[in-house]
Amino acid sequence: MAKKLKILFVSGEVVPFAKTGGLADVMGSLPQAVEDCGNEARIMMPKYGVINDRKFRLHDVLRLKDLPIPVGERHDLLNVKVTALPSSKIQTYFLYNEGLFKRDGLYVSPSTKKDYQDNDERFIFFNRAVLETLKALGWKPDVIHCHDWMSGLIPAYLKLLYHDDPFFKNVKTVFTIHNLAYQGAFHKSALQKSKLPESEFTPDGLEFYDSFNFMKIALVYADAITTVSEKYAEEIRTDDELACGLKGVLNKRKKDLYGILNGVDEKVWNPEEDEFIEKNYNADDLAAKLENKKGLLKRLKLPYNEKTPVIGIISRLVDQKGFDLVIEAFDKLMSLDMQLVLLGTGEKQYEDFFRKATNKYPDKVSATISFNDELAHQIEAGSDMFLMPSRYEPCGMNQMYSLKYGTVPIVRATGGLHDTVKAFKGGKGNGFVFEKYTANDMMKAIKEALETYKDQKAWAKLVQNGMATDVSWESSAEKYNALYHKLLESK
Repeated sequence: MAKKLKILFVSGEVVPFAKTGGLADVMGSLPQAVEDCGNEARIMMPKYGVINDRKFRLHDVLRLKDLPIPVGERHDLLNVKVTALPSSKIQTYFLYNEGLFKRDGLYVSPSTKKDYQDNDERFIFFNRAVLETLKALGWKPDVIHCHDWMSGLIPAYLKLLYHDDPFFKNVKTVFTIHNLAYQGAFHKSALQKSKLPESEFTPDGLEFYDSFNFMKIALVYADAITTVSEKYAEEIRTDDELACGLKGVLNKRKKDLYGILNGVDEKVWNPEEDEFIEKNYNADDLAAKLENKKGLLKRLKLPYNEKTPVIGIISRLVDQKGFDLVIEAFDKLMSLDMQLVLLGTGEKQYEDFFRKATNKYPDKVSATISFNDELAHQIEAGSDMFLMPSRYEPCGMNQMYSLKYGTVPIVRATGGLHDTVKAFKGGKGNGFVFEKYTANDMMKAIKEALETYKDQKAWAKLVQNGMATDVSWESSAEKYNALYHKLLESK
């Protein structure tokens, strides 16, 4: 039997404590899946002002009180709280300093909608604090698994500052890219604040076009790099736009780069047990799915018509997600027999467009410009189809939730959408796919879906195919486990 490993997961956000996107969902479920492979997992994240101590039963780790952490010329005091990840026994540590983290937002100020100006100092503190917390706890992981730029300095600290520290001898690092577009890029003055050696500030080391870039630093110093689908791993090495300036670095690390799909947390997303939806159902009882459609339309004050399909969208309203295509094709879309149900927040131009669309097409469009977890579940259960026309999509979670809920995805073939949704032809496949990023190609896929919907037998087969697709964490967690073992064997 394989050795039981100690794995530390480090992230800027974890469901249910704090969330801005899909990274938090992954962090709320991947550690448990890795523990289910026979390992011990723990998590570290920042303690933001928005995290409610009482609600999540956080308590102080008394021996970790007021530890000084160097940030530039000053020392900021670290305090640590701990709780278990809900519905698991996984210890989750919250690292905080009130001056740096007691705020209303995670990375962005809710009032100005701009990044906090001291994000470099906040996450330099956090990265260094992770390593100091491990030492103070006396808990030595075999692997530190870092996620996105917010934990990107840890591999560099281990190789450049802690390389002679016996506590960290043979500790390996894995860095997972969830979205390469968000890099944590700062003025080069952040180098001095980080205390990393100035001699390493070169294009092959810490420097990135005369700036200090957390993501690039992680890609240089991590022992292995993963990203959240095989297709995205290929795209970021070959497509200049998707590589976001990091193509050269990624190709240099090509042999250490792996694509491993995210999975669905089936304790949260399961139509048989979902507490948020009108009526629970499974692949053998799709009549109950219809009750969810009726309930959704009633909640959103849209008329119900048995023959009219509902297309759902749950998304950040940003360019990446393909909303320029939706707007370009919108009036043509409205001429078709369908209804559109949207949930999300984002760029003002898109929020305003969808607010106006609900007034212009009151019987066809509902747009809820907010984040509402309960409604998200009801849209997944109550929609017939789910639209994701993304410009790029590292993995995407909603197409997987849709498959699980018998809601047919209509997607552009990019990143994880390419890897999880296969075009329906001859009774095989689980969705509708378009290749070119054009409104015309998107409309063709939507029309094909609407035509197929009229054929009850074909549609039932398509829905069954989707619900039979394996979107669980099991096989992906086994791939991560194999990677951890491979790294540790290469000491």
